[in-house]
Parts: sequence; structure tokens; C-alpha cells
Amino acid sequence: GAKALALSLMADTSILTLDLSDNWLQGEGAAAIAEMLKENGYVSAIDLSDNKLGIEGAKAFSAMLLENTTIVSLQLSGNEFDDHAAEYLAAAITANSKVEILDLSYNMFGDKAGEILGMAIAENTGLKELKISWNHFHSQGAAALAKGLGANVFLKVLDVSYNGFGNNGAAALGEALKANNVLEELNVSNNRISVEGALHIAAGLKENKTLKRLNMTRNPMQSEGCCGVLKALQANSGTSIEILDLPDIPVNKELAELCDAVKILFPNLLLRRGGNMKLQRKSQSKVELQTRPKVVGNSQNAVA
Repeated sequence: GAKALALSLMADTSILTLDLSDNWLQGEGAAAIAEMLKENGYVSAIDLSDNKLGIEGAKAFSAMLLENTTIVSLQLSGNEFDDHAAEYLAAAITANSKVEILDLSYNMFGDKAGEILGMAIAENTGLKELKISWNHFHSQGAAALAKGLGANVFLKVLDVSYNGFGNNGAAALGEALKANNVLEELNVSNNRISVEGALHIAAGLKENKTLKRLNMTRNPMQSEGCCGVLKALQANSGTSIEILDLPDIPVNKELAELCDAVKILFPNLLLRRGGNMKLQRKSQSKVELQTRPKVVGNSQNAVA
């Protein structure tokens, strides 16, 4: 089926977005699609998530990315990519400067992949958004991945949620935030980051001038870690933070006072705990929330 489809798309000039997700194409099917994309200069976005591509698929698509110059968005989540597959993908990430959005989430990358991909990220000159959540990056691999972030000068959005970064990975992220002056969104939720790790990230936030959104939910940071992050923002008059998601933890007096102080200092900052709206924008009064017209649809700006 993949071969027949690839043949028909070889010279197609109309289809710009191709969604082949959840089809079990496997390595052989991936190879057929990859060969087609070497010839097709019109498809700019392709979704091949959940296709069991494996190592053969990673190899085929890496070879394709060394030749293709039109793909801007590539989704490869849930394809059983492991550390071996990372070696092929890293070569493509290093050499390809056209892909701007890459999704490698829900795979099987481990610490070795973190080292390999970290070096590739440092060398990449095109990626603007990278999703690599739900993998198996722990302290060593996480640190290597974060080190690559520190050296990258193009990436604006990074999602490493649901890994095992721990405090060592968080420390590396903190150092990366000191050096990186491009990243705008960072999701480190559910990464086993405790108080120590949160304080390392806070040290990076104290110097960072570009990060606009930080998600730290579902980490055992406790109130001490949350306070450290807020104090870092207090000390950084040049911070660009607009949205800060903290873990949903009981608020003690110190944390409550810090929240109030930070919201006075940065009135447009949106503080949220646990991904909800328990801490509202300071500028939004209860009256405004009660009288606001009901929003119909799935607008991200809707308030429950």
C-alpha cells in the first residue's frame, strides 16, 4: 500500500500536507515514502506518527532528509526509535537546515540517544520547534541534550516533558538557559525535578532574557523550589516570561506572598498551578471573569 501510494505521489504537485499516521507502514513502507520524498518537491508537512518505522525507517528518512529541501514539518512520534535509530536521525538533524518542526516524542530513546541527539541539536541551524517528550532520557542523557540546547541559536520551542531529567538534567538546563538567548518555550513537566533541580533552573532564569513560557508542572519541587523560581524572576528585570506553570502544591505563606509580589512586579505574567487557572492574571478582577461572554469552541484563551 505504501509503495502504491508513493508511486502516485512521486510527481504530484498539488498535495502539500500528507498525513499517514497510524498505518503500520514499518521499515519497508517508510523506505518507499522516503524515496518518493526525494523526488517530490511539494510536500512540506508530513505526519508519520505511530507507524512502527523502527531502525529501518529512521535510516530511510535520515537519508531522505539529506536530499529533501522542502519539508518544513516532520512528525515521527511513536515509531519505536531507540538509541541505534538516533545515530541515523542525528546525521539528518545536523545536516538538514530546512525542517523547522520535528516531533520525536513517544519513542524509546535512552541516555546514549541523548548524547547523540544533543550534539546534533548543537549543530543544527534550522529547527525552531522540537518535541522529544515521553522518552527515556535520564541524568546523563538529559544533561547532554540540555548542553546541545545551550549551544543552539535557532530553537524556539522545546518539549522534553515526561522523561527522567532529575536534578542533574535540571542543572544542565539551568546552565543552558544562562547561555541560550533564543528559546521562548520550555516544557519540563513530569521530569522528577526536586527542590535542588528547581533551584538550578531558577539560576538560569535569573539570567535568561528570552524565555516566554515555562511549564514545570508535575515535578516534586515543593514550595521551596517554586519560591526559588519566583525569586529568580524577581531578580531579573529583563525577563520575558509571560506564562509560568508551577506544580499544583499547597500554597504556604511565603509562596503566596511571593506570587503576589511577582504579579505586582510583572502585571501581565500569567501564573498557573497544575496547568489550571487558580492563580489568575492580576489585571483580571472577579467581576471581569463573571461578566465575560461565554466562549464557544476550543479557543485556547477560553476561561472555564
